[in-house]
Amino acid sequence: MQTLWQTIAQHLSEATGDPLRPLQYRSVGGGSINATYRFSCASQNSLAEGARDYFVKLSRGGERALEMFAAEAAGLQTLAAAQAIRVPRPIVWGSAGEQAYLVLEYLELTSPRPHTAGLLGSQLAQLHRTLSPNGSYGWERDNTIGSTPQINSWRQNWPDFYREQRLLYQVKLACQQGYRGAWVAQAERVMAELETFFQDYRPEPALLHGDLWGGNYGALADGSPVIFDPATYYGDRETDLAMTELFGGFPPEFYRAYQRAYPLDKGYPHRKPLYQLYHWLNHLNLFGEGYLGSVQRALQQCLQFLG
Repeated sequence: MQTLWQTIAQHLSEATGDPLRPLQYRSVGGGSINATYRFSCASQNSLAEGARDYFVKLSRGGERALEMFAAEAAGLQTLAAAQAIRVPRPIVWGSAGEQAYLVLEYLELTSPRPHTAGLLGSQLAQLHRTLSPNGSYGWERDNTIGSTPQINSWRQNWPDFYREQRLLYQVKLACQQGYRGAWVAQAERVMAELETFFQDYRPEPALLHGDLWGGNYGALADGSPVIFDPATYYGDRETDLAMTELFGGFPPEFYRAYQRAYPLDKGYPHRKPLYQLYHWLNHLNLFGEGYLGSVQRALQQCLQFLG
């Protein structure tokens, strides 16, 4: 383990131009997919004083984990370039033996202040006004949602993209894992009639966080919001909003601020369960049959709209 941290410190030294030696590392909570640490280093440059802290993610997934971390770093860079919401800056990523690692700047996060939710709502609206550079839906590379592969091949048609690269991928994965039953036929009907949800609505390909739930945002000491652990791509901005309404939702001021800055289409309530279905399917695939009921409820809501 010590060799791993020496390797990371050496990589950081090369990236920052400042010779660093590892001091200590300690586990921090919050990660359900990867191990996470606060890593302290000392500068060997006499002009610099004190320890420097970094946030480190580790995974034993080999090349796949390294690719996952590289895609996460690229997603953070893309989000940062929009200059809308603060994200942790990726510094280096690589592998040492069986361990892949991603090193981010360390941000001291605290509980959100009363004004944090409103700031996050207005800043997310600003992020969503950043549109795809080629007018298509997708992204420059595939990435992951949790640890599930997320396919981001460019498509010009949003219903085709969402059907084939979001819902169909997850449904096939669930069937491969043995989750079968009446819900599969219901999902097939929803996918077959997907265009019905978009008869009077063509979403712009907006820059998305992609996995925006309550566990993936925090606040700095001044209350300004920070988002992290993205599953970035360009798609319908409603997908980010639908995700925020899972697992207890965000504070009411978040939604009020977003609506003031960038009002949602009137058809959003009908599409919300469709967009939440993707995440329920992913949780079924990642964490087991405890989420099958949520998948079935989302499908029922979709079928009620289809009539």
